[in-house]
Amino acid sequence: MQPRAVLTTEPPMLAAQRRKLILREVHVGDGVRVADLADRFAISEMTVRRDLSQLVNEGKLTRVHGGAVLEAEPPFAEIAVERLEAKQRIGRAATALVEDGQTVMIDIGTTTLELARRLHGRKLRVITSSLAVLEELLPDPDIELIVLGGIVRRNYRSLVGVLAESCLRQLSADVAFLGASGIRQDLAVLDSVMAEVPIKRGMIASSGRAVLLADAEKFRMGGFVQVCRADELDCIVTDLDPAAPEAERLGDANVRVVWA
Repeated sequence: MQPRAVLTTEPPMLAAQRRKLILREVHVGDGVRVADLADRFAISEMTVRRDLSQLVNEGKLTRVHGGAVLEAEPPFAEIAVERLEAKQRIGRAATALVEDGQTVMIDIGTTTLELARRLHGRKLRVITSSLAVLEELLPDPDIELIVLGGIVRRNYRSLVGVLAESCLRQLSADVAFLGASGIRQDLAVLDSVMAEVPIKRGMIASSGRAVLLADAEKFRMGGFVQVCRADELDCIVTDLDPAAPEAERLGDANVRVVWA
């Protein structure tokens, strides 16, 4: 049987751009099949397999028979101990941005959890999509807790979906503390889980101030979906070296930085 010919009037797509779009296809669904990707991008199945192998080598996908699925997300407890000292310093520095009596939104994440751990005994109202933050603050009678509804992402102990997004539209906070998967060189704030992005954007829209908590390594990490730009935030709390090129870019963009 002759290999099927694929006809297209579109110009050839750069391999890097195509792999980015393939990764997006995997994120949108539960996985992808080689044959479907070949049809989608008007390329041979051999080319698809090469692209998938490259993404597997980069740690972004896991190959399965006939296609690929997302690389398994590390457990929350495993991520929590990575760069722990830096996260603790950032959490401690971020508490200076919280005043008693305020309403505070706390995003999911291991760095935002370090902030929550330092809020005990404060007279606050805390709104969160993080089950880890809820568990941390639940014993504290001084803190009023409001938990967003939604679908539970068990591995990362978070709440997502239209119910959570709807809740955010009905709420208002003085300040929101956000996490992220990475920060691109052009200062785009990125996340790797599509379902989390509307929650982050909703927290930004519902708060008087938006603060990103990001350790230095996040400036060398990426993500799949853009949440916002760093210069759209009110502040970034980080342990980044003030002399680092990333710090210079933040300064050029007039981003306020709190050094941890």
